[in-house]
Amino acid sequence: MKLKDLIIKANKNFEVIWHFNVSEFSMIKAIFDAAYELKRPIIIGVSEGERKFFGTKQIKAIIESFKNKYNFPIFLNADHCHSFDSVKEAIDSGFDAVIFDGTTLSFEENISQTRQVVEYARSKNPDILIEAELGYIGKHSGILHKLPEGVNLDKKNFTTPEQALKFINQTGIDLFSPFVGNIHGIILNNDKVLNSAIDIEQIEKIKNLTNFPLVLHGGSGILEQNFILAVKAGINIIHISTELRLTWFNSLKKFIENNPNEITPYKVLNSSYENVYQVVLKYLKLI
Repeated sequence: MKLKDLIIKANKNFEVIWHFNVSEFSMIKAIFDAAYELKRPIIIGVSEGERKFFGTKQIKAIIESFKNKYNFPIFLNADHCHSFDSVKEAIDSGFDAVIFDGTTLSFEENISQTRQVVEYARSKNPDILIEAELGYIGKHSGILHKLPEGVNLDKKNFTTPEQALKFINQTGIDLFSPFVGNIHGIILNNDKVLNSAIDIEQIEKIKNLTNFPLVLHGGSGILEQNFILAVKAGINIIHISTELRLTWFNSLKKFIENNPNEITPYKVLNSSYENVYQVVLKYLKLI
């Protein structure tokens, strides 16, 4: 089954496909193993920095090897492309989906550049899904101590249904990501998560007007109950990145502290693998 078919089904039935970002191989293996155990399709996301680390064609080959060996619906997404060249590289490498991030542009310029991305994708492969966003939610998927600079959580800044509909109609995209109170990263204070609640009612309004596949970025830090409500309101893809990074890092740090003489990489990384695996299982079982 193609990713496009799964998205159409998810949009029709108010279902969700989880999207997990990866930074190295043990994370890929942990995510795949959890998904394979539960027989749940997944999307693997790689940002521009992550693609640079792996190699764009190399990460494509890794994901294809899992897909082909196990005949399993695992898909690859080029997360947050900030330029046409970045988009072009992912499309030419055969990614299943690409996100053009024009959130720092004006509304009209975002539409113009997104339309250019869509036209190029259609000329290369009509099955590649193109996603675009409205509303700036920060850039860094990490631990924060305050809101990302430039993010304004006043509800008057949230994406409106009318803006969403105009943007979708004028760009020809396949997936749309609104700003509804979500941010990149986890705001922590004394180990307490301070991310704001997302606006479920706004998601529902956008869905009712557009009847379009919706994506929620910045999933880390959102209450699990709100994920359930968001999917019921119309979210079809949820992104998780920061929580996986934090889990991986803390597991690795603890293992090294407790085993200072262990230098075998696969043994050192095993605890990170196990704990990332458990986080992914948690989300796949949630909805």
